[in-house]
Amino acid sequence: MAAKSRRDLWSNLWKKSPQWNPTFSPIGVEDGRNRYAEWIVASRPAMGTVFELRFAAATHGAVALAESCFDLIDQLEMAMTIYRDDSTLARVNASYHSAPVQLPDDLYELAKLARSIRQATDGAYDIATGALSRAWGFVKGPRRVPTPMELDAALVCTGLHHVTFDDENRTLRADRPGVELNLGSIGKGYAIDRVVDRIRSNLVPVPAMVHGGRSSLYALGHQPGTLFDPWKITLHNPLDPRRPLVELKLVDQAVGTSGGTFQSFEADGRTYGHIIDPRTGIPLEGPLSVTVVAPTAAEADALSTALYLTGPIAAERLIRQRAGLGVLFMRIATESAGGEPEAEILVMNLPRDRVEIDGIRATFWDRESPVPREWIGS
Repeated sequence: MAAKSRRDLWSNLWKKSPQWNPTFSPIGVEDGRNRYAEWIVASRPAMGTVFELRFAAATHGAVALAESCFDLIDQLEMAMTIYRDDSTLARVNASYHSAPVQLPDDLYELAKLARSIRQATDGAYDIATGALSRAWGFVKGPRRVPTPMELDAALVCTGLHHVTFDDENRTLRADRPGVELNLGSIGKGYAIDRVVDRIRSNLVPVPAMVHGGRSSLYALGHQPGTLFDPWKITLHNPLDPRRPLVELKLVDQAVGTSGGTFQSFEADGRTYGHIIDPRTGIPLEGPLSVTVVAPTAAEADALSTALYLTGPIAAERLIRQRAGLGVLFMRIATESAGGEPEAEILVMNLPRDRVEIDGIRATFWDRESPVPREWIGS
């Protein structure tokens, strides 16, 4: 890498806790002094967002490690993007209706993971939704409400039930033209997981925070500069991004957040979010946000998308099926003081000592209890 680019890659050591509004921010000040050790933060644009890597300043070979991780992200983007005609996924979408197309092993396994999540969510999560995204203008724009005829045509080409997986030959084949795979809801998380794997393979164990955009991260190991303390992450209020509401404590865990307020448009007096229900073809007006804590970032991203559409009852079922899941639903409180909208939160399957709530009504759920009645249907 040229010297100028190398300098551009690295920011100054942190002088204060960075704010990642509206979703995440590391926190922690003690006696007026930042209690973090010195950090190094590196960033690079990719996948329509900015990826950041955060290491302790004393990390040996941090520059080379970060460059290796970013190069890996670039390679993955080239495989998974739908915005370049020469990407691996674009070539699959262009031809796999006419003949089976072989995928690289990693991309095939990612498609299988997406299929398993589709099955676990009864079709609420699906990567074969490219036709719907295009119909609504979420791919290349302009964003718009499709006509009933356009929506029907897109639905006919939606769903992984149209795709045949051949494990022996690692191929996919669609049963008709127009079935377009789009990994946007899982690809960023998958890239984070691959970066975490690369960091873990380092000769010396390295605690790190791997952050992809505003909604996905992985907290690897324990927070540097502490004696086995977890990383601390703040979830901010979607109604007021400057206001922190929830502190999560994480060790070797991923977080993914979905919400309709992040990307939306208005038409005829109605707001449409970017999260489309693949079963109906319509963007659903769900809660303010859904945050999933999971063993991998790919799972966290995909499941937060699905649970935004399906709610706490579906979350309860998934928690009982899949190990290591925690879910936080945030919505506008049914009773708000002074008539101003306020947030409230449902915390599912997360230990109370790993969650701190600041100034809003919170309900905790564990496996031994039914989902609170007031949250059913949310």
